[in-house]
Amino acid sequence: MHLYNAWLPGPVAQETKREKDSFARVVTSVKSSYTPDDPDSVYSTLKWVSVIDLFIKAKSEVSLEDVITIVEVGLELFHISENKLYAQVRWGNVLVRILNKYRKKLSLKVQWRPFYDTLIHTHFTRNTGPEGWRLRQRHFEMITSLVRSCRRFFPPGSAFEIWSEFRSLLENPWHNSTFEGSGFVRLFLPTNADNQDFFSEDRVKEFIDLWESIPNCQFWNSQWVAIIARVIKNYNFIDWESFLPILFNRYLNMFEVPVANGSGSYPFSVDVPRNTRFLFSNRTMTPAKAIAKSIVYLLKPSGSTQEHFQKLVNLLEQYYHPSNGGRWTYSLERFLMHLVISLQKRLQHEQLNTCANSLGRSEWTSFVNVLLKLIDRGQYSKNEHLSETVAAATSVLSYVEPLLVLPFVASRFHMALETMTATHQLKIAVMSVAFVGRSLFLMSLSASAVKPVDHDGGDEFIDLLMVSLSNALLGMDANDPPKTLATMQLIGSIFSNLALLNDNIDELPFMPIVRFSEWLDEFLCRLFSLLLHLEPSSVVNEGLHSSATSGTFLVEDGPYYFCMIEIVLGRLSQPLFNQALKKVSKFVRTNILPGAIAEVGLLCCACVHTNPEEAVTHLIEPTLLSVISSLKGIPATGFGGRGISDVSVSTKAKPSISPALETAIDYQLKILSVAISYGGPALLRYKDHLKEVIISAFECPSWKVNGAGDHLLRSLLGSLVLYYPIDKYKCVLRHPNAAGLEEWISTKDYSDDKHVVEPKWHIPSAEEVQFANELLDLHFSSALDDLLRICQTKTHSDPGDEKEHLKVTLLRIDSSLQGVLSCLPDFIPSSRNGMIDDPEHASFLIAGATGSSVGSIALREKAAEIIHTACKYLLEEKSDDSILLILVIRIMDALGNYGSLEYDEWANHRQAWKLESAAIIEPPINFVVSSHSRGKRRPRWALIDKAYMHNTWRSSQSSYHLFRTNGNFCPSDHVNLLMDDLLNLSLHSYETVRALAGKSLLKMIKKWPSMISKCVLALTENLRSSSSPEYAVLGSCAVLATQTVLKHVTTDPKAFSSFVLGILSSSHHESLKCQKAINELFVKYNIHFSGVSRSIFRTPNNHLEGHDFAELVSQIGSMSFDSIGLHWRYNLMANRVLLLLAMGSRNDPNASSKILSETAGHFLKNLKSQLPQTRILAITALNTLLKESPYKLSAEEQTLFSGNLQENRKSSLEGELTQIFMEEGFFNETLSSLSHVHITTDTESTSSRSYGNSSFQSLADKSITRFYFDFSSSWPRTPSWISLLGTDNFYPNFARIFKRLIQECGMPVLLALKSSLGEFALAKERSKQCVAAEAFAGVLHSDVNGLVEAWDSWMVVQLQNIILAQSVESIPEWAACIRYAVTGKGKYGTRIPLLRQQILDCLATPLPPTVTTTVVSKRYAFLSAALIEITPQKMPVTEIRLHFKLLEELLANMCHSSAQVREAIGVTLSLLCSNIQLYASVCHHSHEGENMDLDGQLKQRSWIQILKERASEVVVNIQHSNHSDGLDTKRNTSQNGNLNGDSQDDVKWMETLFHFIISSLKSGRSSYLLDVLVGLLYPVISLQETSNKDLSTLAKAAFELLKWRVFWEPYLKEALSVILSSANDSNWRTRSATLTFLRTFMYRHTFILSSTEKQRIWRTVEELLVDNQVEVREHAAAVLAGLMKGGDEDLARDFRDKAYKEANNLQRKRKHRNLSSSQSIASTHGAVLALAAAVLSAPYDMPSWLPEHVTLLARFVGEASPIKSTVTKAVAEFRRTHADTWNIQKDSFTEEQLEVLADTSSSSSYFA
Repeated sequence: MHLYNAWLPGPVAQETKREKDSFARVVTSVKSSYTPDDPDSVYSTLKWVSVIDLFIKAKSEVSLEDVITIVEVGLELFHISENKLYAQVRWGNVLVRILNKYRKKLSLKVQWRPFYDTLIHTHFTRNTGPEGWRLRQRHFEMITSLVRSCRRFFPPGSAFEIWSEFRSLLENPWHNSTFEGSGFVRLFLPTNADNQDFFSEDRVKEFIDLWESIPNCQFWNSQWVAIIARVIKNYNFIDWESFLPILFNRYLNMFEVPVANGSGSYPFSVDVPRNTRFLFSNRTMTPAKAIAKSIVYLLKPSGSTQEHFQKLVNLLEQYYHPSNGGRWTYSLERFLMHLVISLQKRLQHEQLNTCANSLGRSEWTSFVNVLLKLIDRGQYSKNEHLSETVAAATSVLSYVEPLLVLPFVASRFHMALETMTATHQLKIAVMSVAFVGRSLFLMSLSASAVKPVDHDGGDEFIDLLMVSLSNALLGMDANDPPKTLATMQLIGSIFSNLALLNDNIDELPFMPIVRFSEWLDEFLCRLFSLLLHLEPSSVVNEGLHSSATSGTFLVEDGPYYFCMIEIVLGRLSQPLFNQALKKVSKFVRTNILPGAIAEVGLLCCACVHTNPEEAVTHLIEPTLLSVISSLKGIPATGFGGRGISDVSVSTKAKPSISPALETAIDYQLKILSVAISYGGPALLRYKDHLKEVIISAFECPSWKVNGAGDHLLRSLLGSLVLYYPIDKYKCVLRHPNAAGLEEWISTKDYSDDKHVVEPKWHIPSAEEVQFANELLDLHFSSALDDLLRICQTKTHSDPGDEKEHLKVTLLRIDSSLQGVLSCLPDFIPSSRNGMIDDPEHASFLIAGATGSSVGSIALREKAAEIIHTACKYLLEEKSDDSILLILVIRIMDALGNYGSLEYDEWANHRQAWKLESAAIIEPPINFVVSSHSRGKRRPRWALIDKAYMHNTWRSSQSSYHLFRTNGNFCPSDHVNLLMDDLLNLSLHSYETVRALAGKSLLKMIKKWPSMISKCVLALTENLRSSSSPEYAVLGSCAVLATQTVLKHVTTDPKAFSSFVLGILSSSHHESLKCQKAINELFVKYNIHFSGVSRSIFRTPNNHLEGHDFAELVSQIGSMSFDSIGLHWRYNLMANRVLLLLAMGSRNDPNASSKILSETAGHFLKNLKSQLPQTRILAITALNTLLKESPYKLSAEEQTLFSGNLQENRKSSLEGELTQIFMEEGFFNETLSSLSHVHITTDTESTSSRSYGNSSFQSLADKSITRFYFDFSSSWPRTPSWISLLGTDNFYPNFARIFKRLIQECGMPVLLALKSSLGEFALAKERSKQCVAAEAFAGVLHSDVNGLVEAWDSWMVVQLQNIILAQSVESIPEWAACIRYAVTGKGKYGTRIPLLRQQILDCLATPLPPTVTTTVVSKRYAFLSAALIEITPQKMPVTEIRLHFKLLEELLANMCHSSAQVREAIGVTLSLLCSNIQLYASVCHHSHEGENMDLDGQLKQRSWIQILKERASEVVVNIQHSNHSDGLDTKRNTSQNGNLNGDSQDDVKWMETLFHFIISSLKSGRSSYLLDVLVGLLYPVISLQETSNKDLSTLAKAAFELLKWRVFWEPYLKEALSVILSSANDSNWRTRSATLTFLRTFMYRHTFILSSTEKQRIWRTVEELLVDNQVEVREHAAAVLAGLMKGGDEDLARDFRDKAYKEANNLQRKRKHRNLSSSQSIASTHGAVLALAAAVLSAPYDMPSWLPEHVTLLARFVGEASPIKSTVTKAVAEFRRTHADTWNIQKDSFTEEQLEVLADTSSSSSYFA
């Protein structure tokens, strides 16, 4: 049994034993409620889903057989409800919960294929069903979690099947199906024991190669990292050593951080379609969790993971520093967190089970050591998340490796105390100590703890605790909330560990510093002064809602204050408690603090909770007496329950009370009400006093005091009848190793036989119940009688008095109900068939009770009747008095919704748990006193708290589902009365009243689903009737728009038609508010739409039931024409409903196909509608409805080109549609009305794929039109990255309609379209051309029989005209048209469309020589658009030939005179080359016969050679001409006129080449062009600065992109040699640019460069330190400082020592004045720069070598110019980065060194 259930109050814990049987009954009911042959019976099982969920949440003890049965039944139900998304969502979610909870105990076999089919069918087909996107989203989230939960149960062999299924998708890296494929592999690939034969080193190699095929795409990286992380974790037989460099290089480059002043994010990233991103949810952030998991599980006793990890941390640690925050901080913070979590999980697993390769102490010690670096950097981060994560990480690590972590925390704490400048540091330091409090105690007090070697025991740790405790008293400060809360957390944490606090020193060896009683006195003094100075955070709001506690930050910002006081008081020994109680009592008696009611109240409450008998005497009694005496003299109103005073005598003067007295009484009553919450039996002595006070408070003429009386009554009833734990802070278990400490408990280790002392509960005694009943008689029963009397006899003549009397009476009733919660028994439901079957079974699901039962059912029923009467009276007489109405609603809520008050309390309390701090959690692994458990351990009081809340939750749920699942019960008549009243109130004219009533009504109809229909019919009537006022419409919409109602509408045909017609006929409500509400209701209905009930299609037997379906459709259809003059929004809604109905009926066998064809015809006519929105909707509709396409040629027929097609295939829609489009001028009208949707603005730079940004819509209308357009724009299916094509207004949906129409009705459509197409294609307006492009694209892609003939007769001419047309602005649309026409067919775009070859040939024909450059560049744009869509692996021979032909043409044209054409050539060239390369890499088969020459061309790859050779010549020429330009411009030009012409050509050629490089990198195709790119590195580096601005701009752009590119072997060596040779270039600008490149190059490749290569790089940079150009020298120093941070310790150390030695020698020579003139400035400067680089490589830290280096550097301050400025700059930078901690760090320097430093600084005092 679970610990929480074992610890429930006695009576409830007994009951839980019955839950096993009741779960078995639920399982049989589920099985019996569905029949496999009727798929609709799934809906009848849904009501059981929440019941099964209930058992999971209640942590009930149930038998495993039942669990297995329910899983099997659930999976079966899931699979048979294929089209019922809502049913799948409900069952799927509950299955996920069961599988996750019992995953270790179940042994199932689950097939993967059905899940995949469901996924594809629901989310990846072009045409999804009508369901709303919110439902789809939930469905997707559910199905992915379900697959994740079932993965471990996939049978052997699944991995092979899954891989072979998705492997083919990953072949073409430039098609979107690749992203889907990687998402599927990540989702489905199982890594369980059954499938381990699938994985091997070769397989990992395959994964890594595939991963490389798309560079710089976070989505892609996330998928592969996750797959590999799972493999690493689950299979330790794979040897990872060979993969480590590659993996770590990947991990490093996935953190997008700015390297060497670069940008912090990929300059271009491959664009993943929105749909795929949304489905395979991945934050586009770095996948930190997977990286961390991989690293932790790669650790092996003798592996090299540790050093790789160390290097990674060395590179990343600088980004954790507070001054280096940025976008990347979030992913770095996650990384640290997951490293710690994974380490904890791995160690826990290895401690509890022995495994191979488990970590030894030394391995994890060195790992923790490295982590401390990150913790050290991030501890004081300005980013709150990071600093808190760091503190939590310290907490966990302190149990793993205390000897490393605790001294670190201690030193950090002392440092924070010394540098008081940064206050936020102190808060974090205090928090860190609080988090490691327990491990500090265990280290110092337990006998078996690991002891530090060097000194005796852990005294330093005790000192730390004592210092922090004494500082904690100073930390309580009313002006600094964060620090105060951290301090309270610290005190709470320390005392949760100690078993008992007293002055006896023998027990606690560590308190000698201070006698505890003195500390306690000081603590209370500080606390009181804090309370005196508090300022209330808000003005206390008058009226109903002011809770007893509108507290200050102590109460609002977290549970620390109350916990701390409870813990401190709970752990005190008796004498100390008495000492504290006296002080508190005196404080409470002598001060009245209206600003700190809650705080003082809680202080008293803690005293009473700890020791009720004593505290009641010292605290409660004096306050009670003082209140009674204050209330004595006040005139009474007689409303409080003493019996009505003689009203007729009521004088004119109203009794009143002075404000000061009012405040004092209010304060004291509220303090009392909080203090007695846990008083229980101790209060019985003051029974009469309490009655007296409550009555007097209700009789007082002040509403404020009445309210306080209400709190008191509520709290008193609660403390008498409810169950709550007492003594929960007393220590019961001592720690086995340290007697002074408490042992903490883990829920997971609990089992029935191991008896942990159970908590003591307050179980009400007979006297308490009796007292409670007396109170109920006084303030509930008699108040009800008063209420009835006022309403029936109108006792008051003065309406003011009447209002007051009503207010007080209602308040008393409300207060009693809120006090007893669900201890007052609930109504008994009435059963439909008159008899209840098997009563005791029907009435038990799970156990739960809040307290002992008081009152009776009759009392609740009496209340319901009287409140019904009162409500009628109030609505007639006082309908404008919101306070009275709100009170009535609250009473109805408490009466009708049994248990909802407990549920609210539990929900509020859950918020407080979210703040649960690491201070009271001991992780499952504890190496301080080697004891490990199966789960986190917590102090006993925290667990009791959770058990208490668990009980509250159980009591709210125990009766909630009892009657929902059984159709025989309906609510009792009393509930019906309340429901009618609430329905009326939810249409009230005051918004607050409406909202509150609506909430209660919803709770009620949720519990009694049978009542929903009645509400829907009543509310939709309000929408229909023209006389209903605005507020009634708003109220109706608010209730109708709730999920409860929308779900019900799905299954109930009568409610459905009423709902739909109600909305559609509500256009006469003109006000803006109404229209907005109706709009939102409709939008919500669409978003959550989950289909229509099947029963709606069956023709009703008797016509009494309302319309049959066809009638409904025709009624709605008549509303959806333009002609009847409805507002366009209603026209749109009607059309939408029509579409939903048509789609819903498509899946139903009973529905007639006539409806479908009529609807399709209706939407086709709507294409030329006057209303733009309706047109767009018609497009969506047609895309959905045109399904059959009989005229489309299938793949086999395409090859045969058979003229005699089977004539018998006809579409069911054809007749209807043909008739419409054969009308005269139909297409002309349609095209021109569609062209109005295309709005082109010049400013629009964003890609306008979404129709949402069409600017003809106001915001209100956008909300309703936005979701009509299907989100999954499934075209283009390849990434769009060519900026050259501009932004197009091409809507693929339009193209698809024309395509579908032709496929549906054949050639007649083409003939009808032909003339209008020709006319529009040559129109002047761009919008008309857009439509023409869409229609033409649809025609070209339709693949129908007869298309080839049509192409030959007129389309080819049309296309040529388009190519040769002069107009510029519509190029993007026509390019998109061509791209659409050659797009591959099929889901993954692999089948070749019929006309692709013809279109490509047409584009490839050379242009006539006379055309303008715009036409030339237009043709290249079209070509590049077409080439993107080609799948290289599947190219037929003709396409390959075409590629080579174009390649020749392009290489010949690279010097074209127009810049625009050059860019187009560069882009097209990159496409051609990458296509050829990919083709060559995949297709190894040789071509036969006449195609032999192709093999030669593929193998030689001559174009690569051409490019590389020409590039190296051209670079030299350009540099030479630059040089000669610079040398002499006077020389007469006639001699080298020819040279100028050539050099112009060279520059143009180079520009084209740069365009080629840029587009290769931007497109993500660079992985297949690396061999070319490596050869072109030199031109990019050397042409950064030339006299030709355009050329240099392009070179810089290419340079920025290349910085992010990782070169893998075998290209790495070549790249390196190119870079190193350009570092010795004669031009100094080239040398400088090379240095810039080297810095990022080293960072990107640091794991895959061999050590010799690294040494070469270091040597090269060191040589540049003595370069003769000063800029290069300084740049080299900056690069070296960066390299030294980069993790190669040995190289860095050698360099530092060498630099120091050289500089020292120089200094000595200087001293002897024998400076030979041979010593050049450059070499001196070089030596000084080397030293400066070493100094700057360690910002923020003070390694042991740094003082000497920085001092030596400072001695050079007297040198000549460039050297002097280097020294001053370096020293100033050193001073800036070490300023924060200088107080401590200056101790590393000697006096003399400090003096030398002071000389170089202008402000000498700083270093003194």
